[in-house]
Amino acid sequence: MNGIWKNSMSCLRIGKMPQRCQSGCHPVAPLGSRILTDPAKVFEHNMWDHMQWSKEEEAAARKKVEENSAVRILLEEQVKYESEARKYWDTFYKIHKNKFFKDRNWLLREFPEILPVDQKNEEKATELSWDHAKTNPANCFSRMHCHAMPEEKSHCKKSSGLSDSQSKAGSNFSNLDSEKHRKGPLKTELFPGSNATFRILEVGCGAGNSVFPILNTLQNAPESFLYCCDFASGAVELVKSHSSYRAAQCCAFVHDVCDDGLPYPFPDGILDVILLVFVLSSIHPDRMQGVVNRLFKLLKPGGMLLFRDYGRYDKTQLRFKRGHCLSENFYVRGDGTRAYFFSEGEVHNMFCKAGLDEKQNLVDRRLQVNRKKQVIMHRVWVQGKFQKPLQLTQKSSKLVFSLFSHS
Repeated sequence: MNGIWKNSMSCLRIGKMPQRCQSGCHPVAPLGSRILTDPAKVFEHNMWDHMQWSKEEEAAARKKVEENSAVRILLEEQVKYESEARKYWDTFYKIHKNKFFKDRNWLLREFPEILPVDQKNEEKATELSWDHAKTNPANCFSRMHCHAMPEEKSHCKKSSGLSDSQSKAGSNFSNLDSEKHRKGPLKTELFPGSNATFRILEVGCGAGNSVFPILNTLQNAPESFLYCCDFASGAVELVKSHSSYRAAQCCAFVHDVCDDGLPYPFPDGILDVILLVFVLSSIHPDRMQGVVNRLFKLLKPGGMLLFRDYGRYDKTQLRFKRGHCLSENFYVRGDGTRAYFFSEGEVHNMFCKAGLDEKQNLVDRRLQVNRKKQVIMHRVWVQGKFQKPLQLTQKSSKLVFSLFSHS
């Protein structure tokens, strides 16, 4: 790593700034504009954007990965990490509770699709500050007049609560157990969030570091509903016991996304947004495609899946020692939790194979700075936005035409 750091200081280049938001009806997010042009000023900020690596830097990183992955963990132990994955994450949250991860206050800037914003409010959405929304969400939404829900404008302006039936559905479900749902999905009229017009699901919610910033922002948008799940029951309990948790607008539940036979507490095809942030990397590579395929079914036509996770040669990957590699680019930490490091091409293939249209797929390279210790670290993430097609497939179109022609 020292070689990479030294090269960073001597071989700084400014690359083309990737478009941060390319999903059509949403504004360009305002992040990603802090460019380091003078190496002498590297310690003036905690993070620098759009760092391109030299060939020497990439070669040094590749060599480091070859070294730390030369020794693979025995297959018998790998089976243990897979079969006991839930236990390791439960232990993690039992120890760290909600103190380990910081709240993701960058979410709205990178993923403005989280908000139910229509085209008429694109200009206002660009001005919306996540930090301001977090501290004073009422003002933000009063400025926007809740145009996101045109069918219920007057109701949205006057009310900050959900309907009694939606609140009751959310409250009833919060006490249910995932095992009970193995018998089948809930009836349509009973599912939590059934009266909402805009629905979000966060997969792998952990202790709620995305949940509560989103809830604080949506609290004056009563037609919105947030689902969040994690297969660590301890994490879900942390979310449900939080002072900001509202069963009237949020449903937290235990769910293993790798279990294709486990129903969700809502019907397929109703979600506007799925948030998949730093969770797919913790799943065995052989099971990732199945997870994405299942999530595809949950989206409504035109719905967005928002993805962000570890990229190839991120400093986290380079820091692994020998003996922690499970398979190519897949590692286990000392606490038994696992991490995979994606390439841009892998992300493209996986989501497009599931039937989603790629709207954004970029490698986000940044320079993280510890000013106190005078240390710099390369961060590499992959970020993508994928949309469920609005159009019927050719096969479905032929079926519909056949039905009409015979009616």
